[in-house]
Amino acid sequence: MLLAIAYFLAFQGLGLFSARCLLPRRKALDRIWMGMSLGLLEEMVLPAGFAFLLSFDIAAHLLALLLGVGIGAFFWCVRDRRPVRPWDGEETRTARRMLFFIVPLTVLGGYLQYTHVLRVDEAGNWNVGQSTYGDLPMHMGFITGLVGKHFPADYPFYPGHRLSYPFLADSLSSTFCLMGCSLQAAIIFPGTFMMMLCYLGILILGRQMTTGKKTVLLAAALFFFNGGLGFLYDFDQAAGFNPDGGLTVLDRLRNILEGYYKTPTNQPEPNNLRWSNVICDLMVPQRTLLGGWAAGLPCFYLLETLFRPDIRDRGEQPRGQILLGFWAGMLPLIHTHTFLALGLSSLGVMGYDLIHAGRRWNEGGSAGTGPAETDRSGIRILQRYLIYGGIAAIIALPQLIGFTFAQTFQQQTGNAGFVRFQFNWVNNPSGHGMRDFYIWFYVKNIGLPFLMLLLAALEKDAKQRRLFSGMILIVLAAELIRFQPNEYDNNKLLYIAWMYGCMIVSNWAAKVWRMLKELRGRRVMAGGMAVMLFLSPALTIARECVSSYQAFSRDAVEAGEFVRKETERDAVFLTGTQHLNPVFAIAGRTVVCGPDLWLYWHGFNTSERKQDLALFFENPEGNADILEKYGVDYIYVSSYERGDYEVDSDGLAKVGEKIFENREAAVYRVRKSTEQNRETD
Repeated sequence: MLLAIAYFLAFQGLGLFSARCLLPRRKALDRIWMGMSLGLLEEMVLPAGFAFLLSFDIAAHLLALLLGVGIGAFFWCVRDRRPVRPWDGEETRTARRMLFFIVPLTVLGGYLQYTHVLRVDEAGNWNVGQSTYGDLPMHMGFITGLVGKHFPADYPFYPGHRLSYPFLADSLSSTFCLMGCSLQAAIIFPGTFMMMLCYLGILILGRQMTTGKKTVLLAAALFFFNGGLGFLYDFDQAAGFNPDGGLTVLDRLRNILEGYYKTPTNQPEPNNLRWSNVICDLMVPQRTLLGGWAAGLPCFYLLETLFRPDIRDRGEQPRGQILLGFWAGMLPLIHTHTFLALGLSSLGVMGYDLIHAGRRWNEGGSAGTGPAETDRSGIRILQRYLIYGGIAAIIALPQLIGFTFAQTFQQQTGNAGFVRFQFNWVNNPSGHGMRDFYIWFYVKNIGLPFLMLLLAALEKDAKQRRLFSGMILIVLAAELIRFQPNEYDNNKLLYIAWMYGCMIVSNWAAKVWRMLKELRGRRVMAGGMAVMLFLSPALTIARECVSSYQAFSRDAVEAGEFVRKETERDAVFLTGTQHLNPVFAIAGRTVVCGPDLWLYWHGFNTSERKQDLALFFENPEGNADILEKYGVDYIYVSSYERGDYEVDSDGLAKVGEKIFENREAAVYRVRKSTEQNRETD
């Protein structure tokens, strides 16, 4: 544990030092956040890079640290030699406001990480939350399975096929496991840290994209406490009494807090509520997205501050453009959707800047006369974007060709679908017809901020319109193209677009608030608006805080720990296809075939392997060739296998030697063909 923390702190120190070298004139909080994010990025990328040459082991990590030191030394040599911008009184006041927001949300994030990531109860069972029940075992399989592997690695639950899923956020936790952390700590610590970076990142972006001190907090609140009008469905006709005299509204509340996906922000059926809360349903369970946001938000910050005409610092050119290019180029294997969103956003703002080349911006961000004059040459603007974009493309292309495009081709030839035109996201499932009227779908899902965004689009304000240009191509892509078999995953683009939307809405709301200054009832109006904005997410967060489901029983954990300690790291297991599988999730071993819950959406047709599993478990002796077909070393039989197949226990004893058994599971070591022949004789 101490080694893992020391390694983490070393990269954090290198990141802070690098930000000091390259961005000395940035405000102190901006520089600190950029440094922590850069340190995280390097700890994700550098060890994985050496694992392509060696293996993901201590040697690769030591070389990665040495390379990190070398990168820091290089940054020192090419540093911006202007004096560092000092921490001043205004920065202190800003820090206090941000801490007021960040501290409670980080505590909440840490609590949800603790309760949702293998919380051990008094009986020794490992428990999870509602939002992590489905996908956490997949990430556990990546985390435990990557330790010691040579990259590129195979899927731990579908051997023979390259792991094309972006894995660097999970390999970060693999680093913690490699250096002595428990599996729980290896997931919880970096997860909580990345959540903190996201909270701080949105506030830092808000400071650049919004117009006031309070608008920064409002933009962050709209983004993280997103919801909609789903509570209207939950409390429809709730103001009554049950026959026993109890309030009907209490039953509705109980249904939200105890039901499985009955919250106002996530009810696919029957209410078509799909705008899931960012904290509960994205940042906590979707570790790849969390890593992508933690590493990617600084790219949006650099895109805004390096290229926006009224704040661009000529002294940082071209260092900033080169830094942004390298940083963006590292994103595909962290989170491909964030990389795609950044690319689309960059094209949008580049187009806006080229169209408005030569205009002046005043301090309020409107085009016109003012002290800050832009470059009058569209060619110079284009050159700056091409430097950044060219570097990013060169670095990202090998990742896209070797992993992302390979998975896309896999989806095209598999059974799960492929990239194709589909209008209106999940409101038009599989392109078979819209469930709700277009505008109403987004009004009820996003709520009043969606209407406020539409009204803000009518305003003539250059800064606001430039923000719209950053989001519009992302929205068009997500609304017109299905990029993966699971159409719901387009929300990973839409939420980045909504980040821009929150900035725009907060600016517009501040303007309306000032216009209503003479109204005595405006505070009452604000209170009512707060209820409409935040009741749905508040109920969702409350539900997630009390949710608890058993993932692995004590006996299942014991079986997984036995496999981890007593079997070879490269061993292949034949098991059932359950997603709660200790063999790959806890032990990090390879299994012949995992669940369609994940593999279907990754483009695999598992029908042949599933058929082979059924044949073997029901007649091991007659289908012993299946063991050779998949190179199986061990057989794992638990309550899941016994429930899914007519397991022939006597036959298993003839093809394998039982080396472990408890109330939940048994493990058999496969007998080699010569041993089987000897027993037959």
